[in-house]
Amino acid sequence: MRLGLYLGYAPPGTNPTELVALAEEAERLGFESAWAAEAWGTDAVTVLAWTAARTTTLKVGSAIMQIPARTPANTAMTAMTLDLMSGGRFVLGLGVSGPQVVEGWHGQPWGKPLAKTREYVEIVRAVLRRETLEHHGTHYDVPYAGAGATGLGKPLKVLGRPLRSDLPIYLAALGPKTVELAAEIADGWLPIFLSPERFDDVYRPHIARAGDGFEIAAGVQIVVGDDVQACRDVVKQSLALYVGGMGAPGSNFYNALACRYGYEREAAEVQELYLGGKKREAAAAVPDALVDEVALVGPRERIAARLDAWRECGVTTLLCQTHDVPTMRMMAELAA
Repeated sequence: MRLGLYLGYAPPGTNPTELVALAEEAERLGFESAWAAEAWGTDAVTVLAWTAARTTTLKVGSAIMQIPARTPANTAMTAMTLDLMSGGRFVLGLGVSGPQVVEGWHGQPWGKPLAKTREYVEIVRAVLRRETLEHHGTHYDVPYAGAGATGLGKPLKVLGRPLRSDLPIYLAALGPKTVELAAEIADGWLPIFLSPERFDDVYRPHIARAGDGFEIAAGVQIVVGDDVQACRDVVKQSLALYVGGMGAPGSNFYNALACRYGYEREAAEVQELYLGGKKREAAAAVPDALVDEVALVGPRERIAARLDAWRECGVTTLLCQTHDVPTMRMMAELAA
């Protein structure tokens, strides 16, 4: 099991160059990769370009680039450029985000994300293979021939030559159908809040179509300290945000995941409290058992013992969610 550093996105009031400095440290410690994300603040591409320029061996991945934020052709151009300039170190991680962001930030219809993702990846791969681009699907029409078209559009082939026509594409996925799609059309899967104990029941049937070499790069929050409960409480803040506030009732994918793990009552309580403005109470309502399943918390010895579960369930890269250098150093030592 390899190590990656999940940089995420720059918190409000901070500069993304701080993330790049963490990536440089990760490379010195022997991490294989570093991954930047985007929500509705700093973008992932700029951070990854800067990171690639400041490192030499570290793979740089997007976890994720938002599908509604860019046309498929633009994403292919960006991926090709990052791969060329990094010497073949880029991994393209894609995700649809959620309806609140898709419609509330990008101004795009939520629509049918599975079908849209399938078409999106088809177009990106066609560009990277230097095919003359022509795609007429439900979601993308290239060359465009719809309302307002001039009729002057013609199929084009990318200028220049991508470094890798098979540049790896990973998909972020939570639900059964999206995980199945990742196994079918992608080179890897980017799960969040993965529970090794639930893997066989919740996930394994849905990755059955994955090909040889399919990668599972799982993000896991890591909080080190002698007081296990205090460490759990840190994780509970983020779990409450996602399970309680990342989506409206009935359309919160993280809440649905907690339910599939068997925490239906607790997930409903967390959501009700969080959406009611009671964020502290929502965090307190997150079960200790859920934290222990999806995060690594406590002293070094406890975390070391827990790593075996992640290795054994099939995770190929552990994306360490920490910006603490001593924790990064500890993980590098444990992995070695």
